[in-house]
Amino acid sequence: MKIQKHQAPRVLISESVDPRCRSILQENGIEVTERQNMSKDELLAEIKNYDGLIVRSATKVTAEVVRAAGALKIIGRAGTGVDNVDVDAATKNGVIVMNTPGGNTISAAELTCALVLSLSRNVAQADMSMKAGKWDRKKFMGSELFGKVLGIVGLGRIGKEVATRMQSFGMRTIGYDPITPPDVSAAWGVEQMSLEQLWPQCDYITVHTPLMPSTTGLLNDETLAKCKKGVKVVNCARGGIIDEEALLRALESGQCGGAGLDVYVEEPPMQRALVNHPNVISCPHLGASTKEAQARCGQEIALQIVDMVKGKALVGAVNAQVLASTFSPESHLWIRLGEAMGSVLRAYTSSKQPYSKVQVTTLGERLKKSTEFLSSAVVVGLITDGSSHGANLVNALALAKETGLSVNSSTPKPFRASVSLCGCGYKALGSVQAGVPVLLQLDGCVFRQPVSLAGHLLFFKAESSPQLLPSVTGEISGDCKRLTSFASAASGGEQWFCVGMSSLLGDLASLRSLVKEAAQLTV
Repeated sequence: MKIQKHQAPRVLISESVDPRCRSILQENGIEVTERQNMSKDELLAEIKNYDGLIVRSATKVTAEVVRAAGALKIIGRAGTGVDNVDVDAATKNGVIVMNTPGGNTISAAELTCALVLSLSRNVAQADMSMKAGKWDRKKFMGSELFGKVLGIVGLGRIGKEVATRMQSFGMRTIGYDPITPPDVSAAWGVEQMSLEQLWPQCDYITVHTPLMPSTTGLLNDETLAKCKKGVKVVNCARGGIIDEEALLRALESGQCGGAGLDVYVEEPPMQRALVNHPNVISCPHLGASTKEAQARCGQEIALQIVDMVKGKALVGAVNAQVLASTFSPESHLWIRLGEAMGSVLRAYTSSKQPYSKVQVTTLGERLKKSTEFLSSAVVVGLITDGSSHGANLVNALALAKETGLSVNSSTPKPFRASVSLCGCGYKALGSVQAGVPVLLQLDGCVFRQPVSLAGHLLFFKAESSPQLLPSVTGEISGDCKRLTSFASAASGGEQWFCVGMSSLLGDLASLRSLVKEAAQLTV
């Protein structure tokens, strides 16, 4: 995932972010344009000019936007959720999507706690009553938090911070999370259990999960009915985790005693019945709306983009974890090797496509954690056809899956890539020697000297004979090309040869009478 070095990378900021975001980018040689409140059509017209896009939650980065962005390499979300970004479309187009998951953690946790406190003492309702000139002390009888049970659904960064803060009020904290190990959450005082066990125990419930099919409508008619009568709920995560119509019914029946909402299915909400309910405290999505959170998110997304552009690290990527271990000089060499081996296999099997299976095999502890990006690199070389918007490490495996190409990997042998075409297998084996990617074997033929995978290469398969090399070099010279290297297999008989040339041949037809197979490529 490289941005051209000959020109300064260009980043578009489409929403209001902390000024330090722009400053950090510019201080590191990145051109920045800020254009807020663009319409969809304006964004579609503008985005094609940029390598990067920074958004908050208002800009909708749809598949159409991603497709219109011909040069886009990265979408940076200055915040946590990425539901306003079509991550699948970005991945298919080879665009990294990153966020700043820790930037608004404290702010979101504090707002959650504020809503729990406000629900317990009817703070918002009492304030409205006072402003109306009333003095209704008895009407706003509250309850202490001490000794009450808080159920936390989602025990990530925010869930953890909510737990530690509410424990200071003497609350018992229980929770559910399918990822965080129970012993980890137990270390911060949260007892994990199933949702079925959690619902009936809670006096208060707060949700801190992403919005996905498994969490949409998590609190609904059925689950609310399993809760204590009068349970109070808080949602500062994502609209839709709580079924809004079910919540309204529970509020009307008294099954739910109150709700604190900062997020909604539709923002701003057009249906006002829930917002206007007397037992609901509503906020206009303020979870990250603190000076500190905005400064943190703006600075973090800028620093993450700078690190990626400079090849230092990849932090916060939600769709390109394969790249996380590629930011070292050594990994760059192995990526070059993988792409080159894929290109070799593509060149000499070009008339036999489509491929059905790719197998990538590596050897040793050093490459054990590199198998995924090596697999992606091989696929990049294998399916890249010279188009400017082809495969890269971000989208290679997704494109392979889309075309029905099965990609498998293992680690017991030297680095090897093989493809299966119509039931037939073709294999290449390579390595990195003295900082140079080299090809060691091609379809079982072992080269006497490793083939340096760089420059313009001609591979051909033929019966070894004294006349072969002079005849082939004669054809190359006749095309006004200069021979730069030569390698042959160690065994006699029919074998593979590789010739380095000053440039590619205009046509391979003249070689067909001399060799059985021929393919050329530029690495």
